[in-house]
Amino acid sequence: MDLDWFPLWLSMRVAALSTLISTVAGLWLAYLLANRTFRGRDALDAAVTLPLVLPPTVLGYYLLVVIGRESWFGRAWEAVWGAPLVFTWQAAVLAAVLHSAPLLIKSARAALESVDHDYERAARTLGASEWRLFVRVTLPLASRSILAAVGLAFARALGDFGVTIMVAGNIPGRTQTVAVAIYDAVESGNGAAARALVLAVSAMALGILWLANRLQARQAAR
Repeated sequence: MDLDWFPLWLSMRVAALSTLISTVAGLWLAYLLANRTFRGRDALDAAVTLPLVLPPTVLGYYLLVVIGRESWFGRAWEAVWGAPLVFTWQAAVLAAVLHSAPLLIKSARAALESVDHDYERAARTLGASEWRLFVRVTLPLASRSILAAVGLAFARALGDFGVTIMVAGNIPGRTQTVAVAIYDAVESGNGAAARALVLAVSAMALGILWLANRLQARQAAR
């Protein structure tokens, strides 16, 4: 029996796009939480942490309310693209962002807070702007830990199930990600497909974790 590898390729695409979005938005939030004092910072930090403790189905429900056809975002999406956002692979990307971004933000914040601030103060005395200081000083000093956080976010996005099935569903060849395909294979008694997909995902996750550990060890040794 030929094994359908589409769920794995779709999951890799979804994880890659969601990690890109999470990295861009997450680094900005991590920088704010690590380097700025403002009213509501604790509330923002709690909101960022909340997806790590809520059940995935609860996150999926919230996301469904935000992007569903009855929401302003859902109506705007449908007006522009001519089709609803829910039960598409793009909805799976948003699900993966919601599931993985908090881990990236928390890890990146810890990395930014661990930077020796003497270098930043020296750069400020030399007239560096905050943006230039972040790009040329802070980010390179924390780069290995941040890359490790990006890898962990990718691995977490790759394995999302609960949020994805709520907003993207289980449509073979369209929205069926690898985690959903494994569940589907087990439920239908297709043990060979389930084992193959489980081994593939496990090997990828193990490789990512090994690389993340190596990067964090090198960061600590600097």
